[in-house]
Amino acid sequence: MRRVFSAASAAVAVWLSAVGAARADCQEIEAEGVSYAVCSFDARRDQIRLFLRGGDGAILGSFSGLESELAKQGETLVFAMNAGMYGEDRAPIGLYVEEGRVAHSVNLHDGAGNFHMKPNGVFWVGGGRAGVVESRAFASKTLRPSYATQSGPLLLSGGRLNAHIHEDGQSAKIRNGVCVTDGHVARFAISDAPVTFHAFAHFFRERLGCQDALYLDGSISSLYAPQLARHDRFRPLGPIVGVVEKRRP
Repeated sequence: MRRVFSAASAAVAVWLSAVGAARADCQEIEAEGVSYAVCSFDARRDQIRLFLRGGDGAILGSFSGLESELAKQGETLVFAMNAGMYGEDRAPIGLYVEEGRVAHSVNLHDGAGNFHMKPNGVFWVGGGRAGVVESRAFASKTLRPSYATQSGPLLLSGGRLNAHIHEDGQSAKIRNGVCVTDGHVARFAISDAPVTFHAFAHFFRERLGCQDALYLDGSISSLYAPQLARHDRFRPLGPIVGVVEKRRP
């Protein structure tokens, strides 16, 4: 009986791999009295992608819209989060790469708002690898990622907090961001209560062990994570990062 069970288990494992099953690792982690939802994915095996527009060219704007679009392609959404800042038309204001195509180039201009709180940075995925890198450094590299989105500010760079982030900062919002560990594990986090930039950056460094972390946005921060029974439905979104798997027959 044990041999039969083992053979069946092996067959199931091979089948899951063949259909592209993503292995979601989502959990609630508490730090300094605040709970954070954290979902981790391995770029070597999980399909981490960025999404903006549907097949009709219109901006998707929601997790439900993305789910419907993926269903047409026989795919299922495993995880999703808003992924980068955008203008009034909900199009990215910084670098945006989808399926290897650059829809918007790196934005190195100065300006007001969180995006321009330098240094800002890029989250990228490609070839089984992923990373968070400062925007100017990214522009100087020869990286050709499959997917990339620019946002700001960088919360951490080389383990150091952004110089514009101060411990006595008073602005507290629901915030979400991403870091990458070991060169291939993307860790997405969203606070369950309003937090300051300092608290959020500290969480990435001290609790998640990240050296480089990127702020994705605040106020509109949204999460789709069935494992945590989360399907946030806030105002229309711009770029979305998602993890997908092939639908099982």
